[in-house]
Amino acid sequence: MDKLDAMQIFVRVAEASTFTTVADQLQVARSVVTRQIAALEKHLRVKLITRSTRSLTLTPAGAAYLEKCRVILNLVDAAESSLEEEKAVPRGRIRLGLPLSFGLQRLMPALLDFAKAQPHIELLMDFSDQHANLIEEGLDLSIRITADLQPGDIVRMLGHCRLLTLASPAYLSEHGTPTHPEQLRNHECLVYSMTAKSATWPFQLDGQVQAFPVRGRIQANNGLALVQAAAQGMGIALQPDFIAEPFLQRHEVVEILQPFEAPPLGIYAVLPSNRYIPHRVNVLMDHLADFLGKS
Repeated sequence: MDKLDAMQIFVRVAEASTFTTVADQLQVARSVVTRQIAALEKHLRVKLITRSTRSLTLTPAGAAYLEKCRVILNLVDAAESSLEEEKAVPRGRIRLGLPLSFGLQRLMPALLDFAKAQPHIELLMDFSDQHANLIEEGLDLSIRITADLQPGDIVRMLGHCRLLTLASPAYLSEHGTPTHPEQLRNHECLVYSMTAKSATWPFQLDGQVQAFPVRGRIQANNGLALVQAAAQGMGIALQPDFIAEPFLQRHEVVEILQPFEAPPLGIYAVLPSNRYIPHRVNVLMDHLADFLGKS
């Protein structure tokens, strides 16, 4: 028997002082109500109601239990009412994890529009390129750009972006322009990493993704820093289009290896749990998905 249902029936019986009235209200047989009260008393191992031929009387334990049931049921009603209110007018706090470059360059206009449109929502933004543990860090939502989701990640896809291979005209003039990803091993590459392990870059050849080894003395965990290095003639970078666009427009870098496109990256909203997603978080995800679909 559901505990909340049992509490509700007990409160009805206690207030009506009769099984028959409650049975009529619920449109069930009187025996159904009496059995449920008996089951509740058996579960609690205490007598709640003293029955006589004419009336029902609460025992001291029953009276104490009645007050606790009223408090609990009122809290349930309040919680459900607040959810209904939140659906009508999203409100509350959202702690949002954002990748540094993408958050600043691409998402800030959408987030500011969201903040203007939703004055009852507090937006706390945490910019970092490190993968966050949402539960440990108390984040309601994190935006992640990746081709490889982790097992167990709970996500919603918001969009995608292209990876571009970039170098400055000065670098290519001095070192030559690679015409195949295999030639990257002979070039200085600007690696997105913070470890000393060997790096590979993925490219599509004949419909298949292949990984090609690259090397480089400059590494960073921020794509903007690497494209800036590429613009200064320090090497070749493989970075998302949203970082590359301003540099391409200023002709500080050019795109190379265009026949060998890198597989796109997914833009995901990562959630701490799928058990319950607050309405305000769903509203934000809808807003970002709509923005990225149009941009």
